[in-house]
Amino acid sequence: MWVLSGIAILLIGFALRINPMAVILAAALATGLAGGMDVHAIIAAFGKAFNDARYVSIIWIVLPVIGLLEAKGLQQRAREMILRLHSATTGRLLMGYLLLRQATAAIGLTSIAGHAQTVRPLVAPMAEASAEAQAGPLDADLRDEIREWSAATDNVGIFFGEDIFLAIGSILLMKGVMEQYGILLEPFALSVWAIPTAIAAFIVHGWRLMRLDRRLAERGAMRMKGAAK
Repeated sequence: MWVLSGIAILLIGFALRINPMAVILAAALATGLAGGMDVHAIIAAFGKAFNDARYVSIIWIVLPVIGLLEAKGLQQRAREMILRLHSATTGRLLMGYLLLRQATAAIGLTSIAGHAQTVRPLVAPMAEASAEAQAGPLDADLRDEIREWSAATDNVGIFFGEDIFLAIGSILLMKGVMEQYGILLEPFALSVWAIPTAIAAFIVHGWRLMRLDRRLAERGAMRMKGAAK
């Protein structure tokens, strides 16, 4: 049972708001030692995990670039651009991003967009600007809700789009699980059957975005009516 001590360390560390990286390293070290591994084997396991996931280091390149672009006014330029498009609404903007996210994920380009590199600096500010054009000045709760819709749209797009790409990890995982039960499936067959699910997800989320547009339009109409009085 000492092997489970790593879970206790995680819970205590996160509850005390200790640096997450330090907590995770301490939990992994405790779990390894409790499982009978020596320090060298634990370090080797860390090295292998890092080597197998080298793309993680890309975040140290992406974040400074995003920060520099934001400091130079990227969000303001995105807001100004969307305000020039009078036909653009929050729902239409996010539906367009949803389609783009699903299409690129379907061909394996899962890293060209995301919360850090696209939603925060571009999509969310543009969605907020279009919401302001529809409904007037946004209060803190509505502004947070628009940001949540932007992040949720990215999640739906990547989650239901990536399974169309037959070499994605989720497809290979499903193939391996099925084979354990004697069901032989080709990755291509699984990816083809992911297409109807992706289409359904687009329709359902698109309908929700249309409802958001309607609610923002009603809010704007009420504001105009109140201003007229």
